[in-house]
Amino acid sequence: MSVRLQIAAMLFMMIQAVLFFIGLLLVLLTPLAREAMDLMPWVVGATTVVSLPLSWWLAPRLRARTWRRDGTLEALK
Repeated sequence: MSVRLQIAAMLFMMIQAVLFFIGLLLVLLTPLAREAMDLMPWVVGATTVVSLPLSWWLAPRLRARTWRRDGTLEALK
């Protein structure tokens, strides 16, 4: 298993938790709370779909030790 995949797997769990909490708040603290039981599977699915590519994109950036020195940071903008 590659290092990028290992880092992405750990990142996925953290990103998924944060996005799920945000989605949970959006559902429960708005008028959508009446349909919360129907919307929660959609929140889980949507946060999973968003978390996967985001964690894969962030994984190599956690390995880069010299973002500012080698110009990697400018390439990300």
